[in-house]
Amino acid sequence: MFEQPEHQPFTATRLTLVSCCFPLLDINVIRILATLALPAFALCACRPVAPLATIRKQSPPAPPSEPVVSVASIPPAPPTPSSPAKPPTLTRMSVHGIHFEGVSFDARSHRLQVIDQPNGPASTFSSSQDAARRYGSLLAINAGFFTPEGEPLGLVISKGVRSGAWNSASSLGSGIFSESATGQLTLSRRRSPSTFSTARELVQAGPLLVENGKTVSGLDTEKSAVRSILLTDSRNLWWIGKTSSCSLAALGTALASQTPVPWTVFHALNLDGGRSTDLFVSAQIHGGPLERRSILNRPVRNFLILKPR
Repeated sequence: MFEQPEHQPFTATRLTLVSCCFPLLDINVIRILATLALPAFALCACRPVAPLATIRKQSPPAPPSEPVVSVASIPPAPPTPSSPAKPPTLTRMSVHGIHFEGVSFDARSHRLQVIDQPNGPASTFSSSQDAARRYGSLLAINAGFFTPEGEPLGLVISKGVRSGAWNSASSLGSGIFSESATGQLTLSRRRSPSTFSTARELVQAGPLLVENGKTVSGLDTEKSAVRSILLTDSRNLWWIGKTSSCSLAALGTALASQTPVPWTVFHALNLDGGRSTDLFVSAQIHGGPLERRSILNRPVRNFLILKPR
């Protein structure tokens, strides 16, 4: 056999080759077959073919990708509108036979400040009314417990100045009122003193009456006395005032079931009470003025006063 150059016409030489390879075919038959094949060869020759170099450079087809799903953009939820802070208001209410008198306020507009007397009870202020007027405050009430010698029965911080010592054992220091360096008011159970290292206002008192919305167990059921208390919803709402004579257990139950305020009491702290109870509310507070101080009142070491921020 021999090779023929590509793309040459189908000549007699090619017919001779075919007749040699297939001797049984008649020459006329071969001519007919050649005539029929020529159009097919022509069609194949007319198809454009990409150069080999171009074919080699082409990238292989990309594998099928994951279907693209168009996700609608969800706009962020609008912030929950915050109701404006209501002004402090004097409230009176009886719950489970216990009479409450005090002031509700919003911590966004008002704050409590600790007023201490370094030289002992009555050394600077003779009463809560005296303390309130000298500081131009809206309210004043007795705060923490103190020893017979007039020393604080726990830690007290007033305007960043410390007095007393950390009470780590007595139930009368198991609750903490504090104001942080950023101005946040909190009521909490006694923890490590380092937790309150940056507090600018603080007083230890106790016991806690309500914690996380529930009455604290183990409260005394026997002794009945007038109580000074501090309540909060753990956010912005607060109430501070006094009660009629009752036991700590009865008070805790009343506060956890039906409160003297139109919101749920989350934490409640018992302040010094009994003969120490001394509440003054100025006429600047809606419903005021009010003064509740027994003729047998015992002068106290420190006060909580209410002032605008």
